[in-house]
Amino acid sequence: MINRPALLLSLVLAAFPVCAQAETATVIPPPAQEAAAPGSGLETAVLAGGCFWGVQAVFQHVKGVTSAVSGYAGGAQKDAVYQVVSSGTTGHAETVKVTFDPRQISYGKILQIYFSVAHDPTQLDAQGPDEGPQYRSEIFPQNEAQAKEAKDYIAQLDAAKAFKRPIVTRTATMRQAFYPAEAYHQDYATLHPGNPYIAINDAPKVRNLQKMFASEWRDKPVLVREAKGE
Repeated sequence: MINRPALLLSLVLAAFPVCAQAETATVIPPPAQEAAAPGSGLETAVLAGGCFWGVQAVFQHVKGVTSAVSGYAGGAQKDAVYQVVSSGTTGHAETVKVTFDPRQISYGKILQIYFSVAHDPTQLDAQGPDEGPQYRSEIFPQNEAQAKEAKDYIAQLDAAKAFKRPIVTRTATMRQAFYPAEAYHQDYATLHPGNPYIAINDAPKVRNLQKMFASEWRDKPVLVREAKGE
């Protein structure tokens, strides 16, 4: 019997032989100024950068990250449903809530990974093959220190012309409510590596993380289902 998913993947790869480089990464410097960690407890970064499958997959492989949950931010709770968010009319962005230990990794390093390998911050209301405001680039700061560091870092990168185009990442919305996505979206890239979308758009991001941030790389991803004991 023909393995239809495998056949589809092979056809896609044959049609796009350079798909392994479909998601290019950009080497950028770390933040020139990093804010001191607010305390000894865990911190949270809420980041939107296109389809949450790939962003989640990247941060699940980062040392010091204790969880990375796909979800929605920017809109109302009643609209935090995938089919509704996909309309592009809710104000929500596909988002990942990254919880991390600042004693192991700084917020500045989280931002460096976000800008360099997790997504392209120069694409307006789009990311790769996906278009619409739900795929926008946006940081939802959790406190004033995060807001300042994000804005300062964007200014630093733009001044250095780190990217060929200006960064369009938004940073103005403070402490926006985050709503976890449906269970079938969690850990999607890890559970469905043969999905052509994952192979073309997201697996290269994870490989870029391993290559460019070897000191921050962890082989075993921190999965949502394992944290829940599933």
